Amino acid sequence: MSAVVQMRSPAAPRDDFDASTLLNLARSRSPDDRQRLLLGVAALCESTPTARAAPVLGDIFLALTAQAEREIRLVLAERLADADWAPPALINMLALDEIEIARPVITSSPLLKDADLIRLLVDATLEHQIAVARRPGLSRSVTDVIVERGEAVTMTALASNRTADISEAALHRLVEESRRLAGLRAPLSRHPRLNEALAQELYQWVGQALRQSIGERFRIDDRLLNGAVQDASAALARNGGWRAVPISGRKEDGGDRHEMERRLVDKLQAAGQLRPGLLVRALREHRLVLFEQTLAALGGFTSPQVHTAIRAPTAEPLYLACIAVGVDRAVFPSLLVEVRKLTGGFPADGGWTATALNAASASRAFLQMVEKPGSV
Repeated sequence: MSAVVQMRSPAAPRDDFDASTLLNLARSRSPDDRQRLLLGVAALCESTPTARAAPVLGDIFLALTAQAEREIRLVLAERLADADWAPPALINMLALDEIEIARPVITSSPLLKDADLIRLLVDATLEHQIAVARRPGLSRSVTDVIVERGEAVTMTALASNRTADISEAALHRLVEESRRLAGLRAPLSRHPRLNEALAQELYQWVGQALRQSIGERFRIDDRLLNGAVQDASAALARNGGWRAVPISGRKEDGGDRHEMERRLVDKLQAAGQLRPGLLVRALREHRLVLFEQTLAALGGFTSPQVHTAIRAPTAEPLYLACIAVGVDRAVFPSLLVEVRKLTGGFPADGGWTATALNAASASRAFLQMVEKPGSV
């Protein structure tokens, strides 16, 4: 009989609730002891939690970190998903585990705070990010991060989450993104926070079925909106698509553009809203100056240091700067492609070492590289 089946057997004897007994079982490599441990942990989770139970569970999991079977971690995740008394460190460990184990915790645990959820959005896999976006009752600070990061499937999951607190500005961004991401259109058309102004914007690029759905919720003037659609189509034809014009190299933008982007970065930083997601957004909108100034502000770097990294013969300095401000290692290759499109191929062809550095170490390495003569 498998471990999972045995877990559903009648509760383990009361002596399995003793901390020393459970810890001894956790350290044992005997298959029989593993089975007893699984039953003991399951029974402890199902019992009425006490002040002593939580630290015992935390100690057990820490003892099991190196060799815990998947079934044990899965049991803990399922049984502790709704618990408000479990050790927070244990809940955070489970939330970073493989997605089948992490999902119930991410979805339900009251012990995961906004900072924990944002860390999952930055550090965990795409599947973890989707689970965060689907979590009931998401706060505005978390939904802002999801929208700013601009990941298509995560934004779509958020748009389908009707209990999430999404600001009007973030919802407007989702409506704008739906122009290129068809998967956003249906959930946005049914979103309870969709207002008439956003509905009119969304109406311009959805199909007939969704137009009918939007029209049933709002007083839509078909004549005016169809005119707007025709105007948008004409603009698309004139401009050769919805592609933004790169600002780099446009002489007339010069100082005005730099000043405008600097004010935006200063404003976001003063409000505590300057986040790495703006880097991706800036590149998508072909705003290289905004990208440079955001990277400098996030990392505490100077503009010349960032400029040097972007014009370097290798991507190593830019990689280090991005890691220093919280850009995911997996995101950097696509980010680099966009930077090179806007700079005519810089950083040059030299690659980078995808070293697993923390932010502080990456920052130090970046500063040493750009400040050392002849290093880049």
